Amino acid sequence: MTPTARTRLSLADSWLLSNGRVRRIDLHRQRFLRGCAAVGSVSQETAAAFWQAAIGKLPKAGDWFPRVELPAEEPAELRLRVRPSPARSGPVTVWVPGTTDPRTAPHLKGPDLDALDALRGRAVARGAQEALLTTESGVVLEAGYASVLWWDKDWLCVPSPKLPVLGGVTTAVIQERAAQLGVPVGQRHVPVEELEGKEVWLVNALHGIRPVRSWVGTSIRPGPALRAPEWQKWLAGESSEVRG
Repeated sequence: MTPTARTRLSLADSWLLSNGRVRRIDLHRQRFLRGCAAVGSVSQETAAAFWQAAIGKLPKAGDWFPRVELPAEEPAELRLRVRPSPARSGPVTVWVPGTTDPRTAPHLKGPDLDALDALRGRAVARGAQEALLTTESGVVLEAGYASVLWWDKDWLCVPSPKLPVLGGVTTAVIQERAAQLGVPVGQRHVPVEELEGKEVWLVNALHGIRPVRSWVGTSIRPGPALRAPEWQKWLAGESSEVRG
């Protein structure tokens, strides 16, 4: 179902579908079903049946960016939108707005999409592609539409799960890989200033890994993206065929 007008969402999840292949669709399913349980307007049985039916309707060829949605308005009917994939990009410029995090439900993807769209529009107006979200004290959370990871010497670092951050599927996949390689992962509370000179990545389902090439709205400087090429090459091979 494709809506003719934009509606408020209680929940959403999206992923890159390329010639019938997706990266870790199982983790997207888990996150979506957890979200449905948290929202509570549809049963787990209904959500699971919808997911299975939606997967069976996905195209087998071409590049797409499907999204499953649970509208906030009644009736709360789950729906699938099969959208063409947006263009994918490489290194990214990030704006640090220095304002309050606009999200009202940071652990759910969906309720705050309008606010994040507006924030990204402000970032684009300043020559950036993304905006960094922080706590009121300036602790790094995530970007508007991506998780934030960074390297501190040999440590791969992520914001602490105790912070108001969305559980990113791509972040989870990268952490799994780090564990396999014996790379230590640190869950950190860090102010933006501590990203000075570090290799920082924005990661999500659409773009994969994008190293930060420049910062706007702050005096910090990016570090060289030394590790990104190897990890990008690995991540590009992690997609598998979706079976309905």
